[in-house]
Amino acid sequence: MDIDHLMTGLGQRARVASRAMARAPTAAKNCALEWIADALERESEALRSANAHDCARAREVGLSPALIDRLMLTEHTIAKMVAGVRQIAALPDPVGAISHLNIRPSGIQVGQMRVPIGVIGMIYEARPGVTIDASALCLKAGNAAILRGSGQALESNRALARLVSAGLAAAGLPADAIQLVATPERAAVEKLAMMTQYVDVIVPRGGRGLVEALIACARVPMIKHLDGICHVYIDDAADLEKARAICDNAKTQRFGVCNAMETLLVARGIAAAALPLVCRTWRDKKVELRVCPESEAILARAGIGPRTRAVEADWRTEYLAPIVSIRVVDGLDAAMAHIHTYGSAHTDAIITEQHAHAMRFLREVDSASVMVNASPRFAGGFEYGLGAEIGISNDKLHARGPVGLEGLTSLKYVVLGHGEVRQ
Repeated sequence: MDIDHLMTGLGQRARVASRAMARAPTAAKNCALEWIADALERESEALRSANAHDCARAREVGLSPALIDRLMLTEHTIAKMVAGVRQIAALPDPVGAISHLNIRPSGIQVGQMRVPIGVIGMIYEARPGVTIDASALCLKAGNAAILRGSGQALESNRALARLVSAGLAAAGLPADAIQLVATPERAAVEKLAMMTQYVDVIVPRGGRGLVEALIACARVPMIKHLDGICHVYIDDAADLEKARAICDNAKTQRFGVCNAMETLLVARGIAAAALPLVCRTWRDKKVELRVCPESEAILARAGIGPRTRAVEADWRTEYLAPIVSIRVVDGLDAAMAHIHTYGSAHTDAIITEQHAHAMRFLREVDSASVMVNASPRFAGGFEYGLGAEIGISNDKLHARGPVGLEGLTSLKYVVLGHGEVRQ
């Protein structure tokens, strides 16, 4: 296959489609989204059949259970996709909105208009649901998109992309606005990340290896995050039942996701009461405990095991597995110091009933999402009311945190005059 020819063709068609999408009326975009949502429900069985082929191949090649979990399309995941698409359709259209309009001494009015970015290159692993999330968000934000999913999900992604193209056509929008790179060739990824003449931004969604490889080769700007090393800190003013419930959910609700907790920090003043309570729940769910010396002593006295002594690398590891590292710290300052040293600026949470501690944590922890008395598993576009997310960014420029509609637009200055000339 001539990858250069394939990708150049996709890029050229996407650029043309992006101009049509930028002027598409809200009603047409919402019509396409509602058509796609209805089609997902109508074609649920066919989608799961295509996905079953992908999952079978994944098992044959020895893909890990966590990655197979990401790959699977179930009735629940399809229903969630449908809800996400409909939520995006119901959201206000950001395109064309003018804000901060001010009259200057010269008489001109200066403001900012929200506009589409243009062409989004989406590169993602395993999760076929990203095909729908990315398509729906790019569509509503007036962009075109080139989607390059995992070769492990090729049949699922093809089936989903066909529904999206049909939805665009049904609404009178260009079918080329959303295109799938229908080859597993890795050279297509590198080419997409270098097509500055056609692609305006790349959004990688996958493991550290994917993102690091793109950082090394990409010429197109990226919206990205490398790791999800998420912390929960149990403050010495925490409610113990809240701590138990939040820690259980943060670690075990799903293992192979970037907003699952990887490290538990516990204030020394509450550790003897909190650690046995939390760790009994984890032990029952077969979570491996990697512990500091002080937490090991507390758990040994409580008769909770097995335990493994944590090493330095554990504090820097995104497990994506039923493993958690545990550390007893002096208090709030020590917890924040640990997060600043080892965290990935993704999502971090404090459990506390002390308002002053909560406010300090919110202000001083420099992560894309910072939470008080809530599970980090809430860090996502659907839970934040964004409809869905195209990815999560822990960069500080343009978009940060879950990237929804506004993150897929830009601002330009607009000036309204009445014949004024500069003196």
